[in-house]
Amino acid sequence: MNATGVRMMTRSRSRGPGAGPRGRREKAAALQRGEAAAEGRKSHSPARRQRKTQKLNVAYEASDHQEGEDTRSLTAPSWEPRDWQQQLLNIRIMRSGKDAPVDWLGAEHCYDSSAPPKQVRRYQVLLSLMLSSQTKDQVTAGAMQRLRARGLTVDSILQTDDSTLGTLIYPVGFWRNKVKYIKQTSAILQQRYGGDIPASVAELVALPGVGPKMAHLAMAVAWGTVSGIAVDTHVHRIANRLGWTRTATKSPEKTRAALEEWLPRELWSEINGLLVGFGQQTCLPVHPRCQGCLNRTLCPAARGL
Repeated sequence: MNATGVRMMTRSRSRGPGAGPRGRREKAAALQRGEAAAEGRKSHSPARRQRKTQKLNVAYEASDHQEGEDTRSLTAPSWEPRDWQQQLLNIRIMRSGKDAPVDWLGAEHCYDSSAPPKQVRRYQVLLSLMLSSQTKDQVTAGAMQRLRARGLTVDSILQTDDSTLGTLIYPVGFWRNKVKYIKQTSAILQQRYGGDIPASVAELVALPGVGPKMAHLAMAVAWGTVSGIAVDTHVHRIANRLGWTRTATKSPEKTRAALEEWLPRELWSEINGLLVGFGQQTCLPVHPRCQGCLNRTLCPAARGL
């Protein structure tokens, strides 16, 4: 065999079975089938995930918008005391005479109703509330009468020396501290509010000697705004005795928060005067008069005696 024949045979063997045109077509077809299979495998898993996601969405929409479904069951019912409406009605009946000290000596009766609102009337309301802390209504009313007899304004108080002011307000509870608080608060009112009182609870409680109960009462009496329930020792005591708090509360402020969680807002303005008078006449701090109380069978404290 000559050299040319050897070279041709070697070249033909080196190309192999798919070296010709037909082999190239078969190889291309096989590659296309492999790519298609690979593409199918790639798209297979996302398709299952998509179907799973769609299934979850459909289930959510069906449970969320199903016709006739009672959605109220999804919200926890708000707590309210047992028998509170009947208890409240009974207290209203017992208080219908409006003859407790708070009914004629409370803060809304201690100011000069003929005085102009600004700088006088509202200031007198706030001052009577500051004096009333830890003090019987009769004592507060007497102190206010003595102060008004000298002309009770911001300027007159600032011009009165501490000794004289103490004599005028004695024997209100903690009268020495109250002399200091009244002077400090009066100076702030003159400097920042033009002699008037603030129109918000936050500003009122920032004044020396003014607590939350006083602030809420001042908003109601001086400004005619119901900002919250005014809770003093009477309201605090009676609310706990009646079971009007989910758990026993240790301070008037905690009682206020507990009452405001469930008591309808339209009753907030009524509760203070109603329960204070009830506490002065029937539900006394010591030796409450349970036998004459219409709530004696509904009150947890009375049943426990």
